[in-house]
Amino acid sequence: MYLQNDTNMPEVTIKYSSSRTLKVLRALSKYLDFIISKPEKKKKEAFIYINGVPTIPGNRSIDISDMGEIISRNKMDAKKLRKEAWQRKR
Repeated sequence: MYLQNDTNMPEVTIKYSSSRTLKVLRALSKYLDFIISKPEKKKKEAFIYINGVPTIPGNRSIDISDMGEIISRNKMDAKKLRKEAWQRKR
């Protein structure tokens, strides 16, 4: 059980590797009048900035197998796509 920090109390961080240590600390907290709290996890920012432009990271779990059908149905090939769609306007 974790409680919110009381802002008037000094704060100490204790790192432990055994769950038994946490049980002992919880028992001691009742008698020594201190609070056990869990630090809030920082949320990852949804945007990644490249040259000041926000970009949203892609989902790596997307199934792209349907894309092959769309490309083959429209009779697209890589050479044609590069030549027509990706040309820079001068």
